[in-house]
Amino acid sequence: MTTSSEKQISKLLSLVLRHSPETIGIELDQQGWTNVNHLITKVNEYGTEIKLDQLKAVVANSDKQRFSFNEDGTKIRANQGHSVPIDLGFIAKNPPPFLYHGTATKNKESILQFGLKKQARHHVHLSKDIETAVRVGQRHGKPIIFKISTKLMLEKGHEFYESANGVWLTEAVPAEFLIILEKDN
Repeated sequence: MTTSSEKQISKLLSLVLRHSPETIGIELDQQGWTNVNHLITKVNEYGTEIKLDQLKAVVANSDKQRFSFNEDGTKIRANQGHSVPIDLGFIAKNPPPFLYHGTATKNKESILQFGLKKQARHHVHLSKDIETAVRVGQRHGKPIIFKISTKLMLEKGHEFYESANGVWLTEAVPAEFLIILEKDN
């Protein structure tokens, strides 16, 4: 399978496993899982040809590890980033003292005024390192990186969760906990 085929399938999986399962006629259970064989059938009916080995390759080769199979490989779900109501069963845990968030510089003033909001997603997504935050920010334009004092947030009662692919999640990050790392020159 070519890289462009994997990318096309990954984008379709992101759409249907995170935002719009009805696009291809699948349903997600309360934890976001759907049957693998049913998903493959519906993806093929939608017009994108995929076989089980190709699906496994997309899951295994995804640079962001966006998807997971259950233990017996019969179900698949997105690891985070949902805009549809599901419960991934995250358990609160203490993050490193600092996490990072990358976005486009055009969002700077709004974020400094209102903080980081989850928007249509279930959580705000945070990175454990600056390099990842830069890559995320570059997807949206010229990047700006915010450093988040998670230690102070924990002291104020905020909770954090770590998804299966290492992305840190929280409900919101008030502006008082943000530090700009890179200036938008």
